[in-house]
Amino acid sequence: MRELVPLIEPRPDIYGGKPKESHNQPGVFADCTSVAEVEAFPWPDVEYLNFADTIQKLREASAYFRFSGMWTCFFHIVADFFGMDNYFVKMYTDPAVVEAVTNHVVDFYLQANELFFQEAAQNFEVYFFGNDFGTQLDLLISPEMFRRFILPYMRKCIEQAKSYGLKVMLHSCGSIYRVIPDLLDAGVDALHPLQARAKGMDAETLARNYRGKLVFVGGVDTQHLLVHGSPQEVRDEVRRLRDLWGGKFIVSPSHEAILPNVPAENVIAMAAAAKE
Repeated sequence: MRELVPLIEPRPDIYGGKPKESHNQPGVFADCTSVAEVEAFPWPDVEYLNFADTIQKLREASAYFRFSGMWTCFFHIVADFFGMDNYFVKMYTDPAVVEAVTNHVVDFYLQANELFFQEAAQNFEVYFFGNDFGTQLDLLISPEMFRRFILPYMRKCIEQAKSYGLKVMLHSCGSIYRVIPDLLDAGVDALHPLQARAKGMDAETLARNYRGKLVFVGGVDTQHLLVHGSPQEVRDEVRRLRDLWGGKFIVSPSHEAILPNVPAENVIAMAAAAKE
């Protein structure tokens, strides 16, 4: 399960009362150059969170290996506050403002996860959180900007989970191969979904550099193979990935879900090969 925590209300008004229409839509801090303005924003409070339903579902799933925790997608939320392109520009023009917004967003998740872990850490095994940092060809931002504006906050989330004895799995679509060493150093145990056709994310490259150092979750190509391939081709690919990645491999599509354009027979073939 991903995040079963009830939807957060009241949510921060990221767009000044307007609905979101695109990732580049200017948010309330699009023109902000003052940290004081960030501090004056009505940031949400964790006091209204209720984890009872989540904890009950985790207990009911005790026969399974369970993934939980707040989804903690702070990269996307901070991007929304500025507008994505504007966010990337402000990393250079107004870094203090970016850091102030990021601190508030991440602090909310840290507080929420602290409450959740205190109540529920004994009921699941892996803290699973996600932010998409990659495109088909490379990172959305440079490794240097990633290490300044993203990685330190990820470390806080990871260290918090580790303090409760949890393993950590990170989700990111796209090509993130240039920062995988940073993720390992930060304490990531498993990486998902391993977008197979993105640059540097092919199974051979990942196996050559990270076999035995990382749990591979995903990698069964959902851009072409699962959509257009035959069931036999799907079975063969699952077997190939298993041989390359060894025992630290969880069979799953190279996306966070099985999309509607994937034929059922290919899903069945993937599951059957996983059980071999």
